[in-house]
Amino acid sequence: MNYLHKAILKIVCFLCCAFCIGLSNSRLHAQPFKQEILQFQKSDSIVMPPKGQIVFAGSSSFTKWKDVAMYFPGYPIINRGFGGASLVDLIYYVDEAIIKYQPSQVFIYCGENDMADVDTVSPATVLDRFKTLHTILLNKLPKSTKIIFVSLKPSVARWHLESKFLEANKLIQAYIGTQKNIQYLDVHSFMLDENKMVLQDIFIADKLHMNPKGYLIWQKQFVPYLTIPK
Repeated sequence: MNYLHKAILKIVCFLCCAFCIGLSNSRLHAQPFKQEILQFQKSDSIVMPPKGQIVFAGSSSFTKWKDVAMYFPGYPIINRGFGGASLVDLIYYVDEAIIKYQPSQVFIYCGENDMADVDTVSPATVLDRFKTLHTILLNKLPKSTKIIFVSLKPSVARWHLESKFLEANKLIQAYIGTQKNIQYLDVHSFMLDENKMVLQDIFIADKLHMNPKGYLIWQKQFVPYLTIPK
């Protein structure tokens, strides 16, 4: 790829990012997750992970998975979930949370907070934001990098948003079906009982974030998608 082509890609990437970020200027101006990003940078300055590992990036369902390495022994996982991140936040910090590691795989869990934090955000908007993130990843990561989008999960605390989560999942899954080198990982349906109601015993006290039983469900679904870097 020559210099001109690289320059064009950078401009396109910037414009896509700027469009999406422009939807939430006040949130980004406040930089609510800056301290967490600085902590990632501090950790990397002490021991920088080698390139080609597996990055988990996104919101608090990853952030709170502190013992993720115990669920996937033998897999070199870098957990870069931060706070209650939305897709806008992940786009803003994409270089710090994903790109710098040049991973072999990226697992993304994000989008739930977009609709929960701002009730005017629609599933279609979440899809557009994910497309923006996907475009950035395609332009900045090696062609060999595998991208896995983890479906938005159900929860007791956000059951009133279930229909929006289902619609967002449906839209993103359909989009992924038209793309190469990206997969859709369903965890949502495995967190429901036989009556399609959310399981009650897989969450901590806030009824939003998962306890070990919930993460065991995720572990089972993640394993077929994980590959050990060569």
